[in-house]
Amino acid sequence: MQNHKLLILVFIIFFNSCGVKKVSYRDNNPKKIKNKSVKSVNRFFKSMTNQQRTHWYVNTYSKISIDEMKKFGIPASITMAQGILESNSGKGSLALKSNNHFGIKCHKGWRGKKVYHDDDEKGECFRKYKNPEKSYRDHSIFLESRDRYNFLFKLNKKNYVKWAKGLKKAGYATDPKYADKLISIIERYELWKLDGSKKPLNKSREKKLSKKQSLVQTELKLMYNVKKGDTLYSISKKFNISVSELIELNNISNNNLSIGQSLKVIKK
Repeated sequence: MQNHKLLILVFIIFFNSCGVKKVSYRDNNPKKIKNKSVKSVNRFFKSMTNQQRTHWYVNTYSKISIDEMKKFGIPASITMAQGILESNSGKGSLALKSNNHFGIKCHKGWRGKKVYHDDDEKGECFRKYKNPEKSYRDHSIFLESRDRYNFLFKLNKKNYVKWAKGLKKAGYATDPKYADKLISIIERYELWKLDGSKKPLNKSREKKLSKKQSLVQTELKLMYNVKKGDTLYSISKKFNISVSELIELNNISNNNLSIGQSLKVIKK
C-alpha cells in the first residue's frame, strides 16, 4: 500500500515538472468563478479593473491557446489576442450567454446551437458552445478549414504581426483597425511569450546604433493629440517607439483612447 502511494506521488511530481511552462503575468493567481450565471459573472468582473480582467482572462485561457497552437499551428498570441478583443476579456454578451469568445457567426453548414445577436446587422446568427474550450477549438478549426485563411499557415508562427495583418486581409473582421488592435494587445500584455519568443517583434527589428550614434542621438519629448482611428499601435509606429514605451510614458491603464487626448511621445 505504501509503495502504491509512493508511486502515485512520484507520478504527480513528474507530471507537474513536465507540463507546459506557464508564462508569468501580473495576476498570477486568477480568481475562479464558482457560480457561472450571467449575473454572478458580472458581479465577479465588477470587482476588477479592465486591466485586471484582461490579466485574469490571459491566465485562465493561455494554456488552451498554447495547446491549440501545438495542434493547429496558430500562434497562441493571436488566439489569445482575438479572444481578448472579441469577447472583451470574457465580459462580452456573446461570451457570457453562449461561450462564443471569437465572434464566429453561424455560416452555412453550422449544425450546432445558435444565438442571435446584433452585430454588423440586427439579429445575426452566432454559434453557441457548451463551454469556452469548445469555442477555442472551433476557432482553430474555423481558420484551418477555410481556403481564405490557408496562406496564414505558411507564415512563421512567431510572426504575430503578419498573422494579425493576414487575418484582416482575409476578412475575419470588418474593423479597419483590427490588425493594429491585435498587435497592440499582444505587445501590451506580452502575449508573444506564449509563442515561445524572447522579445516582441518591434524590438527585435530595431537597428542597433553605433556608440557614436547613440551618444549624439537626442530624444525630443512631444505631445500628440489622438485623432479618430488612432490606436496605441498606430501611434507607436508613427513615432517609431514601442507600445510598451508609449504606455509607460503616459501611465495608460487600458487600450481605449479618446479623440483629442494628449499623449507624450518620443520622436527618435
